[in-house]
Amino acid sequence: MPHFTSSSHRVVKYLCPIHRSIEEQQSLSRPIDRSISSVAAKSKQLLYDISEERNLCSEVITHRGKTKRSGERKVQRLSSDLASRRSAPSGPPFRFQSDRGSPLAAPPGAADTSSVKRSLAARKSGNSQSSRKNTWIWQSKWLILAMAAMGILGIGSLLFFIFGVSVEEVSSASATVNHVTEGREVTFGSVIKLQHDRTKFRLHSHEVPYGSGSGQQSVTGFPGVEDANSYWIVRPPSGASVNQGDEILSGTIFRLQHMRTHRWLHSHLHQSPISGNYEVSAFGGNDQSDTGDNWRLEIEGKGNVWMRDQKVRLIHLDTGTYLHSHDKKYTRIVAGQQEVCGVQKKTSDNLWLAAEGVYFPRASSFKSS
Repeated sequence: MPHFTSSSHRVVKYLCPIHRSIEEQQSLSRPIDRSISSVAAKSKQLLYDISEERNLCSEVITHRGKTKRSGERKVQRLSSDLASRRSAPSGPPFRFQSDRGSPLAAPPGAADTSSVKRSLAARKSGNSQSSRKNTWIWQSKWLILAMAAMGILGIGSLLFFIFGVSVEEVSSASATVNHVTEGREVTFGSVIKLQHDRTKFRLHSHEVPYGSGSGQQSVTGFPGVEDANSYWIVRPPSGASVNQGDEILSGTIFRLQHMRTHRWLHSHLHQSPISGNYEVSAFGGNDQSDTGDNWRLEIEGKGNVWMRDQKVRLIHLDTGTYLHSHDKKYTRIVAGQQEVCGVQKKTSDNLWLAAEGVYFPRASSFKSS
């Protein structure tokens, strides 16, 4: 019996450490079990999230297809509407607007619903801005067309005011427009450029006064053809009973009015700046004119009626001098332009001819038509 008791004690002595070791191992394995359970739960949640994202991407792709088909149908409908509006004779400007945006790409990876909504809202805002820009462009084009039409009407009114012709006269004159570049008569009311025969310079004026002599508006010879300051209107003398379109015979007294400044071709006893001859200037205006504005026509060669491209001389009544120009040119302010003056001697530098311009047909042609 004592022997058995001692044996039991020895067994217990050996088994107790083993039991404690097993308990320690169990206590150490519990956190690992909890970690494994947590990982399993997270994996399950991740799989669920992936499934949700896949469903969301499918919805976005489906929405994109529907939007594309809807946009194509709307474009076809608007195109047919545009064609019908263009075929109509009148109506307000058609503003083509489309709410179709660029294709929406599927969000990568873990895109959530809020980001997709923000993207759609941004694209919708961009489309509305594009529609406003298209509307502004159409309105600008129609504004430019309206301004161009007003400009054309303004030019027509200006020509009507300058030339003082009626609508019937304009329609009759348009029938003879093909003859303007041929040998047409220079009539009262015509707007012409006088070309110096030898140097080919045009009689010219501008709002630049002489620095000496009378100090009136200067008159020069201009080398170019296109300058509008070289146009002169053929007018009768003050108080004369002359009609628009009356022909001008050799010996006829007339005046030349500068179209831009409305001053008259004038001469007097002042000396010209370069050669010291008689000064030729531009003087007065629509309500101011005197005998120093009167010139008499002298036709060179055959013919008795002033024709385009025919050589003529202009004689100033008050001084008895010829309208003259030469190669002497100004070096300052109007550099390159040549002097125009009056001389008493009859020479080839007194010769001028009617060049570019608007030539009104004779008054008799209006009556016969």
